[in-house]
Amino acid sequence: MAAYIITPALQRLLFSVKHGSFQSRCCAMASRAQYSTVYDCNEKTFDKILIANRGEIACRVMKTCKKMGIKTVAVHSDVDSSAVHVKMADEAVCVGPAPTNKSYLNMDAIMDAVMSTGAKAVHPGYGFLSENKEFARRLEAKGVAFIGPDTHAIQAMGDKIESKLIAKAAKVNTIPGFDGVVKTVEEAVKIAQDIGYPVMIKASAGGGGKGMRIAWNDEETREGFRFSSQEAASSFGDDRLLIEKFIDNPRHIEIQVLADKHGNALWLNERECSIQRRNQKVVEEAPSTFLDPVTRKAMGEQAVQLAKAVQYSSAGTVEFLVDSQKNFYFLEMNTRLQVEHPITECITGLDLVQQMIRVAKGYPLQHKQEDIPINGWAIESRVYAEDPYKSFGLPSIGRLSQYQEPLNLSNVRVDSGIHEGSDISIYYDPMISKLVTYGATRSEALAKMEDALDNYVIRGVTHNIPLLREIITHPRFISGDITTNFLPEVYPDGFKGHQLGEEGRRELLASAAAFYVAVQLRSQKFLGNLRVSTTPQERRQWELCVELGKERHTVAVSRSGNTYTVVVDGVTLEVSGEWNLASHLLPLTINNTHRILQCLSRDASGEITLQYLGTSFKVRVLSKLAAELSAYMPEKVPEDTSSILRSPMPGTVVAVSVKPGDTVSEGQEICVIEAMKMQNSMTAARTAKVKSVHCKPGETVGEGDLLVELQ
Repeated sequence: MAAYIITPALQRLLFSVKHGSFQSRCCAMASRAQYSTVYDCNEKTFDKILIANRGEIACRVMKTCKKMGIKTVAVHSDVDSSAVHVKMADEAVCVGPAPTNKSYLNMDAIMDAVMSTGAKAVHPGYGFLSENKEFARRLEAKGVAFIGPDTHAIQAMGDKIESKLIAKAAKVNTIPGFDGVVKTVEEAVKIAQDIGYPVMIKASAGGGGKGMRIAWNDEETREGFRFSSQEAASSFGDDRLLIEKFIDNPRHIEIQVLADKHGNALWLNERECSIQRRNQKVVEEAPSTFLDPVTRKAMGEQAVQLAKAVQYSSAGTVEFLVDSQKNFYFLEMNTRLQVEHPITECITGLDLVQQMIRVAKGYPLQHKQEDIPINGWAIESRVYAEDPYKSFGLPSIGRLSQYQEPLNLSNVRVDSGIHEGSDISIYYDPMISKLVTYGATRSEALAKMEDALDNYVIRGVTHNIPLLREIITHPRFISGDITTNFLPEVYPDGFKGHQLGEEGRRELLASAAAFYVAVQLRSQKFLGNLRVSTTPQERRQWELCVELGKERHTVAVSRSGNTYTVVVDGVTLEVSGEWNLASHLLPLTINNTHRILQCLSRDASGEITLQYLGTSFKVRVLSKLAAELSAYMPEKVPEDTSSILRSPMPGTVVAVSVKPGDTVSEGQEICVIEAMKMQNSMTAARTAKVKSVHCKPGETVGEGDLLVELQ
């Protein structure tokens, strides 16, 4: 028998054949939300582009390149060798091991990849080297186009101190603060006192919420200076910090700009980005419910003034804080493609990646300011592998055992770089995808987002869909009453998932009971027939006990075809559906209300985990006899967590502040865990003596790993 070797090139070819619809999967949208951009194959740009990034943004750039007839090169770390962006590209080059500083931030290795593949241009995506002026300079020296602004603009806008001075000179509104580098902790405290609390301490380089802390007093300033400088050094290789006045309860609204090398610049409307956790965006929308045409125009014109002041040429984003009186202040400029750019594409019809490529080649913009529309409404939810019940989202890692995007729905776009079987690792950002919905109105886009979240199947990792669904259905969000403090204000005690009312509780109990009976009936059949031919006539009535939390409910179920009549606490509900138990989704009609549930798990003991209204609920369904006997079963005693400290997330131990025998006070820092470039301080739950320490700096820990024991 002949042996066949599957080369990487053949593997990519097979991938493209098997996943012929991959492009539409990455960006599926109904016709009215499609790009109005014309892809002119006769317009000469670049023969080959290397994408110096990974994941969904690498796939997003490749999608446009393929439409423009441009060949693509992927770079990847060794753990990403089978990643979707690698298979999607025409060529792929490994640039190092998993840690980002040895692969995606390894400038020498990426430059070697550019030279060896003959790429004529590099698109950096966002993050990594996207705002690194040295990388852009080295590409320029080799005659390779950097698909982004020139080094002057990157330098000017990448440094928050310099950018603020330039913004002032360009007559852009700025936040009061200290216009210089803060060098020491004591200097930080003095500056903060002079400005007046609260203050924002943030990294001079970079963005994305990293290296950023709010301080309300001297002690928080000292702590914020330490953590911000460490995060800034880790994320950007630059630990310089600045301090400015913190605008309490603001909105975070940004303006998308687009400029060419011929002095033309446009503003492409705004994006509302106020829903955040730890200064990182969670839900975005375009346009904003808050801006009127006058304020929108003023913000857009100031954004363009700033872009022209630094001779900007590419797509970029000018971020503003907006107070309740619609006063707006320059925050920073991101000299790259923004994560949330799809919602701007939806309402304008422009393909921003295509525009960036055209500008990099030297073409003038094709549009005038009056050509830029606001057509409809778009909303983006960032779907993360995170546990939303821990600080609104601490990273989760694992393998996607089951994965199904909601592209069966119209007006839904999913930008992702993963598929079923992909690993979410500790080394990179835990984003799974960007889920975008579009509608003629905001209410239409919100209703579509609700459906999309319910139809999104993710198994194998903890994800934040429960939080996303609660946000977009919350009355405050629906009314547009939001600020950057939305999450802590709405959930002051932390996110607890969907809180069931009486009607919701009955719906869940009735659905669980009907599902349990449907499973029992299926188990009695083989190839559609009863397993034992002598079995008496099929049963049509059941008495069950359904446990939800500490509550126990007696439930009566009767069946007629695919409809179950369920009596819960004296209230009758009709539950009907196709009952395809092999499907990931369980579409049901409950008293004429359509719901999409998901069965996440079930076992022989009657325990069922159902995803209902976005949140996972554990129920236990028992027969009447089994319920009576379960009263005799011993209960497991829960672990005493006051004497131990476990890691709430996977990460790396950065520092350990205690040793056996030390006495710690409640709230005192015990150790610091870094996860996805964010540092998290682990503190003592009570005053006690340290019994033993089970971690040391540099070690990798998993979620739930024991860190410290207290006496």
